[in-house]
Amino acid sequence: MKLYTRLERAEHLAAAEQRVSGGQAQRAIADDLGVARSTLQAWRAGLPSPSLPVELAAFFETPEGVQWLHRVVLSAQFVITLRAGAGVRMVCEFLHVSGLSAVVGASYGSQQALNAALETAVVEVADGERTVLAEGMTARAVTVCEDETFHPQPCLVALEPVSNFIVLEQYAADRSAHTWTQALERALEGLAVEVIQGTSDEAQALRRHHLHDCQAHHSPDLFHVQHEVSKATSLALARQVKQAETQVAQAEAQWQAERAAEQAYQAQQPRPRGRPPAFAARIQAALSTWARAKVAHDQALARQEEARRCIRALGELYHPYDLTRGQVQSVEQVSERLEDIWTRLRRLAEDAALSERARERLAKAERMTTALLATLTFFFLTVHTRLEALNLPAPLEAALRTELIPALYLERVAARSTGAETRQRLKTLSAERLAPLRHPAHPLQRLSPEERTHLEQVAGDCADLFQRSSSAVEGRNGQLALYHHGRHRLSPRKLAALTAVHNYHIRRPDGTTAAERFFGRAHAPLFESLIERVPLPPRPRRQRPPPARQPYLTPLAA
Repeated sequence: MKLYTRLERAEHLAAAEQRVSGGQAQRAIADDLGVARSTLQAWRAGLPSPSLPVELAAFFETPEGVQWLHRVVLSAQFVITLRAGAGVRMVCEFLHVSGLSAVVGASYGSQQALNAALETAVVEVADGERTVLAEGMTARAVTVCEDETFHPQPCLVALEPVSNFIVLEQYAADRSAHTWTQALERALEGLAVEVIQGTSDEAQALRRHHLHDCQAHHSPDLFHVQHEVSKATSLALARQVKQAETQVAQAEAQWQAERAAEQAYQAQQPRPRGRPPAFAARIQAALSTWARAKVAHDQALARQEEARRCIRALGELYHPYDLTRGQVQSVEQVSERLEDIWTRLRRLAEDAALSERARERLAKAERMTTALLATLTFFFLTVHTRLEALNLPAPLEAALRTELIPALYLERVAARSTGAETRQRLKTLSAERLAPLRHPAHPLQRLSPEERTHLEQVAGDCADLFQRSSSAVEGRNGQLALYHHGRHRLSPRKLAALTAVHNYHIRRPDGTTAAERFFGRAHAPLFESLIERVPLPPRPRRQRPPPARQPYLTPLAA
């Protein structure tokens, strides 16, 4: 006996009703549709749900109603379990609260099976899209940002920061360099991608993975340098400020107490016999103590603000292009300015009498100077190599090197800036650097549109090359932690589904997914592909009233 899906049943029923209204016999209609006459009679006699209006119940028996119900239930499953991080029970509650439980199975078992089918389909669709997109992919040299998180099993996460495409996201037995290398090689298999740079923290396994196994440049995460300086200074200096505030308050209270004592003595009638107390000297001494405490407090605040300025200066300085003028910063210039920052921090540590542990942290951060300068050197050498490969005339190459690439880099920094004033200033500076290149007399304007587009692409790739932070992968780890916290366990299938949703479904304001940005080609919408693969939601089971409960103390018949 053939089992018909909800959609097949709705389509057959709609066709039968149309032909019955035209006067045809049920037996002939059933024979033409290939359905038993008794089955067709049962379908036509099906009673609507008593909890729904007749018109609404009839709508859900039509092909359009079944398709709409399929989309709504699948949307609830997709959004609640794969986007919001909740579980299947929340989907069941949604179906009950919305009233859809009258036309679709809302039990945990039925929805759990649908959820498993959904996750499997998501992974299959993503794998299929990856294969298709990889076939015509243009060869690329990329940077990967890598870090691990724990659930408590290590989960290795690597993404390409420009497109935000997750290249690798899987559980592993450990986080050694060998494990990282094997996992990344498997993740990049079949892709025309060469990893030339890795950005991460200073974990020895990741450094070895980048430098020795991948033969790529290792770019340190600037945040960890700033974090070491912050750990060395923030708590100690805040404690000194707090102690200085307490001393100022105590000194001021003593000063006020001496003044109050003098006023009380002067108000006494008659005054006590003998020489009056030396109120002036005592008040002056208390005032001097308060003044010294106030100076110490101001100095503590100044040291705290100086440490904050140094931390901010590290972020403002560590760029290949000056953010105030948009000009190229040579490695030597950056080295001198970094040395000035470290000198200020060493002087601050001396003045604040920081602990030996704090000084060790500052020294550890300072040792990262070599890695920071190496990353700048790598950037400028790679840009030089890419521009040389274009074989451009000297004026055009100079325009790209000193104008176009800095302007595009400033535009990218502006997009990542949090302050509105800084963002607007960088956008204005970028526009100023681009203005001469748009002049009709500039050599770039004599090129064909195709040539200008190609040069813009090369310049954009050069601007994207400098990666000083792995914050994107840190943010992804935070998202995974929330998913894991809500479910207490992420199966490999769930993790793969979450990765696929990130790469092939989530879109930026420009309407592109991470996969489209990474592969350079559009792909079919993920959710529309799921509609075609995931089965229709199950019908609700027939509700039977529960048996009446007898009171415990009801007497039994004799």
